[in-house]
Amino acid sequence: MSRALLWALVPPVWRALPWRALAVGGGLGLLLAASTRLPDSTPSSETGLAVLRMVALFGALGLAFLLDDPARHTTTGVPVRRPLRAGLRLTLVAPFMAAWWTAALFLIPAASRPPAGFLTLEALALAACALALPATAIRFTTETEPGRIAAFWLGITSLAACLVPDKWGLFVAEGTGEWDTAHMRWAVLLGLAAVLWATCLPEPLRRRSVPHFTPTGV
Repeated sequence: MSRALLWALVPPVWRALPWRALAVGGGLGLLLAASTRLPDSTPSSETGLAVLRMVALFGALGLAFLLDDPARHTTTGVPVRRPLRAGLRLTLVAPFMAAWWTAALFLIPAASRPPAGFLTLEALALAACALALPATAIRFTTETEPGRIAAFWLGITSLAACLVPDKWGLFVAEGTGEWDTAHMRWAVLLGLAAVLWATCLPEPLRRRSVPHFTPTGV
């Protein structure tokens, strides 16, 4: 693909991005992080950990709408393949998400802030799942806006994961013996979600027909 064509794609892709969903998720996350500076006493490290995990989930819920495209069925015949269009969407959003996560980390008081590297791994894994779920829906269904369904299942699954015992769980308390093991699971989850995203992005070789209805008598 020529560089000129790639640059020509940027304005329409930029306009099609779900800025409202991203702003809502990101804004709620930053407000939650900033709330840790309101009390007179410094919050505990357990509170900082829980808050950052909620911030990461809010950001992932906003990112779940990244692939929403009401005009999906009218763009399947364009010369630009879907992986490139989706990759361009992610490329445009990624710097904002990185800056947002950095701001959230620094809003947590230093005494309450858990290890940034481990929490960033968790945030990346949640973001990858938020991208893989709608990509899977687009691959196997005719859904044009899978963001709501993906956000719903991501939220439900995250809440369910909080109930799993530390021995097998993901949301493990800092300082426990399962802390490092849990983040190995996060790394595996990140890799699996990335593979699923890459696998489901290409258009299927055999396209599904879009159901339509013809008025009686025509």
